[in-house]
Amino acid sequence: MRIDSHQHFWKYNPKRHRWITEEMSVIQRDFLPNDLTPILQQNRIDGCVSVQADQTEDETRFLLKLAEQDQDIKGVVGWVDLKSEKIIDQLRYYTQFPKLKGFRHVVQDEADGFLSQKEFLTGIKALRNFNYSYDILVYARQLEEVIWFVNKFPDQKFVVDHLAKPSIKEQEFKSWAKNISMVAAFENVSCKLSGMVTEANWNSWTPDDFKSYLDFALETFGANRLMYGSDWPVCLVAASYKQQLSLVEDYIAKLSATERESIMGGNATSFYNL
Repeated sequence: MRIDSHQHFWKYNPKRHRWITEEMSVIQRDFLPNDLTPILQQNRIDGCVSVQADQTEDETRFLLKLAEQDQDIKGVVGWVDLKSEKIIDQLRYYTQFPKLKGFRHVVQDEADGFLSQKEFLTGIKALRNFNYSYDILVYARQLEEVIWFVNKFPDQKFVVDHLAKPSIKEQEFKSWAKNISMVAAFENVSCKLSGMVTEANWNSWTPDDFKSYLDFALETFGANRLMYGSDWPVCLVAASYKQQLSLVEDYIAKLSATERESIMGGNATSFYNL
């Protein structure tokens, strides 16, 4: 299967989605499955993993309801309060939803040290008991903290979203490469080839802007731990769905058929138990 491992749905609310600034006005509207379905069909994508964008359990229930109604949604990465004293009960509750595959917290918006909080670590430890994965959403500057974090949980399935958001626009590479290679050394950590166009110059990026980052991701994670994701509709501020898809497909065209199939769906299917 060809899988888009990372996309979002929302009913736009200016207060709840205040991170969508005026310069991102193209996505200041609702985005629902009927918007995505024809795009997936046009691009021969067999299904998607819908990832939380709001830090509430209402968001998780919203995505699960959409997933019940739409067969294109193969999996959901929701949000739960991993610092809650009742985290075991909450995770047990979610086992009734077969399409719920894992959880994410928007750590990129948190203060330094968030990943080392005792309560959060307790929540992460509980995920493995229910076979839930965890998506790591951070900026490149937070990768040193991620190295310490993933080292604590050698048996937990992790995936780094958006290559940890290096500043592609500024071509900041050296520090990101040093730290992402240390993260990649942990074999239980995968990485999504997603969210790249929004870290570049939105109006004037070229495929060459991404080559060094893609080369290094392939070198460190290998084709068996990389997965394609669109970050739709966020990607629309810098590229159409087809443009961001072509960026990855053109890059991996040099790989073997098996490697291409892994990156374009096989790895996501395995990682998320789709």
